[in-house]
Amino acid sequence: MRGLLIDRALTLRLHPQVAIRPEPFGALLYHFGTRKLSFLKNRTILAVVQSLADHPDVGSALSAAGVGAGDEGPYLHALGVLADSHMLVSVNGEAP
Repeated sequence: MRGLLIDRALTLRLHPQVAIRPEPFGALLYHFGTRKLSFLKNRTILAVVQSLADHPDVGSALSAAGVGAGDEGPYLHALGVLADSHMLVSVNGEAP
């Protein structure tokens, strides 16, 4: 999946074993099951990740965080990397 953009129509959630620690630069994510650590490099991607459970799909979470359609690419890529590392999981059984 690395290098691929996540589909904005997917329904993703934070994995139940992942903890978020907000930081001035964005956040740290720690997966207690895999012991992986990920960095979120800005507060916008943090807002998107934190709000995924409040939205029916990735696209609406991006819109709610103020990410315009022309600016989605880097965020869709970041979400794809997080899904690939099992920080995010699909709710509906779709392949992320």
